[in-house]
Amino acid sequence: MAWNVFRFCTALRGLGSIMILLVLAIIGVTYYAVVVCNYGPALLVGGGTTLSALAVLLLFHFLLAMLLWSYFSVVFTDPGSVPPNWNLDFDVETGETAPLASSEFSSQMNSQHSVALGNTGNPRVRYCRKCNQLKPPRCHHCSVCGRCVLKMDHHCVWVVNCIGALNYKHFLLFLFYTFLETTLVTLSLLPHFIAFFSDVDMPGSPAVLATTFLTFVLNLAFSLSVLGFMIMHISLVSANTTTIEAYEKKTTPHWMYDLGRKRNFAQVFGNDRKYWFIPAYSEEDLRRIPALQGLDYPVRSDFGGQEL
Repeated sequence: MAWNVFRFCTALRGLGSIMILLVLAIIGVTYYAVVVCNYGPALLVGGGTTLSALAVLLLFHFLLAMLLWSYFSVVFTDPGSVPPNWNLDFDVETGETAPLASSEFSSQMNSQHSVALGNTGNPRVRYCRKCNQLKPPRCHHCSVCGRCVLKMDHHCVWVVNCIGALNYKHFLLFLFYTFLETTLVTLSLLPHFIAFFSDVDMPGSPAVLATTFLTFVLNLAFSLSVLGFMIMHISLVSANTTTIEAYEKKTTPHWMYDLGRKRNFAQVFGNDRKYWFIPAYSEEDLRRIPALQGLDYPVRSDFGGQEL
């Protein structure tokens, strides 16, 4: 029997808050192992042990706060929806759109297939048959969410949300702080892990030792997997593409939205350095960089489009 992808999408919708609870449970186990079982009690020892424990705990809590801030920003930020009255003359600031000429509207509505991403043809003809609406450039339909998402990258079950134009930066920061946090936990618990396989008597109950061992293994696995995922997304940002676009344009030698690494980076993180490491944008960047709104993307000059 053929595999039904739509049943799979329905199952992903059903996960809902379960995945959020799973993430919080992993964080809770890690917090218990690091703070309650190991480095919290080490504060009472005195001397150099207290100072090192204090340093670990301060860094641990800072990274945890940034991780949770980024995570819930991804969860609760709409990735970007197509305005109901959108067409190519849509004004992002006013939320109004100029009417299309009858011939242009007929041309768009009769086009039932998206223009190939690497094609230099006019992206005005893109149309979503499932939502029955026009699609802005770089917009894709998510079968899990059941709607079109601006500059969709993928649907992430860990955040129970799509990753799109308006929360992609938050997602990248979530990966970044997750990698730093899991690496810190792995390194801080490494001496305890090594002690498991030595003849040294370890203090603590069997439950505490088992929790420490499990936490080390989990965080090591997450740090390695997140590192690979982060490297992949760094390459996507540097080329100004998404996971979906990277797959669809794999036979295209040149990418129309690749404006150079600096400009590509600005279209995700903005130009204001004070905001690079927090899940937010400055008002100046939102006003000066239309790509951050998810509806307007400049193209390379050799493709005959609007330059940045």
